[in-house]
Amino acid sequence: MASSNDIAVVLCHGSYHSPKPYGRLLDAFKGVGMDAYCPHLPTADLSKLNVGDVNQPDFDREPPAGGYPQGDEDTQAVLSILEPLVLKEGKKVLLVAHSSGGWVATQAARPELQFKARNANGQPGGIVGILYMGAFVIPVGESIHSFFQPKDGTAVVPPFMEFHKHGISGLGTMVKPEKFLFNDMDQNEAKEWATTLTASPILTTKLTNDAYSALPCGYLVLEGDMTLPKEYQEGMAAMQAEKTGEFSIYRCRAGHSPHLSWTQGVVETAQEFLSKKCTV
Repeated sequence: MASSNDIAVVLCHGSYHSPKPYGRLLDAFKGVGMDAYCPHLPTADLSKLNVGDVNQPDFDREPPAGGYPQGDEDTQAVLSILEPLVLKEGKKVLLVAHSSGGWVATQAARPELQFKARNANGQPGGIVGILYMGAFVIPVGESIHSFFQPKDGTAVVPPFMEFHKHGISGLGTMVKPEKFLFNDMDQNEAKEWATTLTASPILTTKLTNDAYSALPCGYLVLEGDMTLPKEYQEGMAAMQAEKTGEFSIYRCRAGHSPHLSWTQGVVETAQEFLSKKCTV
């Protein structure tokens, strides 16, 4: 395996989150010599969701005049970090995707930024793989919304979230995050992290980039996850693997937030994935 100093991590966070809860994981990656970044995705950025004062957000306000941010804006936020790392610094990059960040990581892993394609052209650096961490593995041609919702057009609201005044045309927020996101943590700490959560519109942008076929893919199954049950995680990875090839499966007992409750384990899983499955 190449020196850790040659590898950067770009983390794609989940909906209703800011980068703040991922700071512990970023620091842990930096502690083993990897640069690590987590851009704030616009679909979860209160300053872009027309909620008024972001410190006292009003989730009942009208959508922004131009509509809420969607997947294209999230992808651009990741590319704003990813492109300079690859194109200017020649870094090898591991994408780490959490929850709905799985869609973003897959979409952002463009062919021209992938290590194998660049290496074949004599260019340095590139994306070496994607590690999904309790993340959504969305098929090409589907959006997060279309993949999880009934095909008859009805909308099912999962038990961990609620919509506000404008229903599915407006914003959703988390319900009981101490149970659904932070169930394997000290409850005082869980309540503290719950205060960092944001909001999100429904995510309707269709995935167009088939990074699954081109890159090594790993999946860390979170066996204690109360938001996305392990069977669902396993099913998504298996369904995609049938179409595009192996997903390397890893497991831990963590809930939906292993970046907080199993931080060092995530780093060690990433290191194992890099050393055994990625060309680095």
